[in-house]
Amino acid sequence: MSPAHPLTRRSLLSLTGLGAASLLASCTTSRPLPPGLSLDGPVVPAAPAGRTPELDAMYGEIYDGGFVIPAVPYWKIPPRFYRQQVIDPTGEAPGTVVVDTPGRFLYLVEAGGTAMRYGVGIGRDGFSWGGAGVIQWRQKWPKWTPPDEMIGRQPELEKYSSRNGGMPPGLLNPLGARALYIFQNGQDTLYRLHGNPEWNSIGKAVSSGCVRLLNHDIIDLYERVPTKARIIVRQ
Repeated sequence: MSPAHPLTRRSLLSLTGLGAASLLASCTTSRPLPPGLSLDGPVVPAAPAGRTPELDAMYGEIYDGGFVIPAVPYWKIPPRFYRQQVIDPTGEAPGTVVVDTPGRFLYLVEAGGTAMRYGVGIGRDGFSWGGAGVIQWRQKWPKWTPPDEMIGRQPELEKYSSRNGGMPPGLLNPLGARALYIFQNGQDTLYRLHGNPEWNSIGKAVSSGCVRLLNHDIIDLYERVPTKARIIVRQ
C-alpha cells in the first residue's frame, strides 16, 4: 500500500531546510542549553585578573628532580611578593642574603645597586631567629628531620626524627624543593631558607622559625646565591 503523502525529493529538501530550522528553533527556545555551551560554541572562562604570560611561565608547572611541581595560582598572592628585581634597599655587599622579617621579603644583593627580591613566610611569634650567619650548606630535595624541641611539642612527628631517618624528599616535605642551611659561628642554627608547597603562606608568620619561599622561588635563589654566602636576618 502506498503512503497517503509520498516522500518526494522536494518535500525532503523542505524538511531538512525550513522545517528542520523551525524544529531547532523550537528546541532552543523551550529547553535551555547546558552551562558552558552556546550556539556559537563552548564558553571560555575569562582569565583571572592579574594573570600574564610572563608570570605564567615564572610560576607554571615544572619538572624538577623527578617531581612535578604544580603551578602556583600567583594571582591569589599580593603582587609585591612575586619574584622581581628591585633597587637594593639593604646597603649590603653583593652576594649577601638579607631577610626583611617585618616586610616579609628576602633580598639577594646584586652588583650595580640592584637586588632580587622574593616574598617569604616567616616564623611565628616566639619561633623566629635573627642575626648574621653563613649559608654553610645547601641541598636539593632534602630530607626533613624535625628537631627534638619540635617533636616535644608535636609527638606525632617522632616518626620523622633523626633516629628514624627523617622524612623523605617529596612534594609534601616541609622543606620543599631546596634548603639552604644557616650556620652561625660554625654551628648549625637549625634555621633554614627553604621551599614549601603552601603558596598561601607567603607573606605570613606561620612557620617554626624557618624562612619559606615558593618552591619556584627557592629553586631560582638556589641557583643564584654564592657558595657560603653571608646572610642577615633583620627583625
